[in-house]
Amino acid sequence: MRFGVVIFPGTWSDRDCHHVIDQVLHQPVEYVWHKDTDVSRFDCIILPGGFSYGDYLRTGAIARFSPVMKAVEEHAAKGKLVIGICNGFQILCESGLLPGVLMRNRDLEFHCEWVNLRTETTATPFTNACTQGQVLRVPISHGEGRYYADEATLRDLNANNQVVFRYATPDGKLTDAANPHGSLENIAGICNKARNVLGMMPHPERCAEDILGGHDGVYIFKSIIANVGAGAR
Repeated sequence: MRFGVVIFPGTWSDRDCHHVIDQVLHQPVEYVWHKDTDVSRFDCIILPGGFSYGDYLRTGAIARFSPVMKAVEEHAAKGKLVIGICNGFQILCESGLLPGVLMRNRDLEFHCEWVNLRTETTATPFTNACTQGQVLRVPISHGEGRYYADEATLRDLNANNQVVFRYATPDGKLTDAANPHGSLENIAGICNKARNVLGMMPHPERCAEDILGGHDGVYIFKSIIANVGAGAR
């Protein structure tokens, strides 16, 4: 399968994502510039972390209007896969591909640390290699990762099984202490109703090799490969 890694001005996790896809998982991957308007050759688009356009106005607010995002929206509408990581999650929310918004961390501080994610559903193209309730150890690195949505949206997310990851303790308990920045209901990642678009604040590309301290991020990328390899869309 073929991956495309989008680069906006200010993106800085693009090489991490490219390295994992190319050197760890040995899959075809290309960089996609923010002015590109055709992503039809890809099976999965990655919107990586960083500070797109300097995070002016709001995180992801300017990137949402980049020419490439219209192509990404069309890509998603066809049922192809999109994963937004950190700033990529923020861009997906700003573009309307995912509901809700990412706000300033409750302590107004930048967090760069390891967290634990409880897998809430394996019924997505991004978690089919996981087990229900499996806890993944993945790092975060952001100042605006507090997920917020209104009550109606939260009800829909829960009713449709769209919450994919929640911050948890190592043994899978949902506690406030395990929620590093105060996300509603400990939410760390969600998908759209069609289940082909995932947004998550933690960085799976930074924990795909043991030399970096862990490899749990591989579960997510292997899930994507398995899904596309099986011909699912």
